[in-house]
Amino acid sequence: MLRLASYNLHKCRGLTGPHAPERNLAVIRDLAPDIIALQEADFRLGTRPEALPRAMIERETGLIPADFNGTGGNSLGWHGQTILMRPELARAATLRRLPLPGLEPRGAIALRLPGFTVVGLHLGLARSSRRAQLARISEKLRRLPSEHAVMMGDFNEWRDDRGFEPIEDFRILAPGPSYPAPLPRLKLDRFAVTPGIEVKDSGVFSEKYAPEASDHLPIWIDIQLP
Repeated sequence: MLRLASYNLHKCRGLTGPHAPERNLAVIRDLAPDIIALQEADFRLGTRPEALPRAMIERETGLIPADFNGTGGNSLGWHGQTILMRPELARAATLRRLPLPGLEPRGAIALRLPGFTVVGLHLGLARSSRRAQLARISEKLRRLPSEHAVMMGDFNEWRDDRGFEPIEDFRILAPGPSYPAPLPRLKLDRFAVTPGIEVKDSGVFSEKYAPEASDHLPIWIDIQLP
């Protein structure tokens, strides 16, 4: 059994500030994922320094960030995204960057484990861009040798009945409304799971600091691989 999660950190500023990454780390610790995809983990301007300090991550959560090999010392992730995981998983993992099309700079990250790939994503604001981005990710996944895959992240899509046409062969899961965190109404954060993966449970995490730590609530899913 694996617990996967996704969390848009909003640069660790909550809704209006101040910058308080210890709140986000407390949420991640309480959520206790094996693998978690993070969005907006870096600040946006200048040298894009990390908003979630890497020196605090393992101490506070027991997880370690994926190694991007060349992203730079200032940034934690790529296009503001990173993946944290249990250290024993990291020993067998490789990471790949997936540039995405669209009106604004976007990219996904693919964490490859034996027989299994996790894609962290933060899709664009325009539905046409999101469709093109999902099509590109799906195309890249077909070229990987992994048998099973999960996409997870901020899909920026609030509708259940459109926008997912490029990944119709995936099972789309929105555990519940996750945005805005204090009074969630929209299902922007989702999972997309390939056939063969058994979903045991899923949910939106709203305990303790979660409603004030970001403008999104984190989502989670427990899966069983064949």
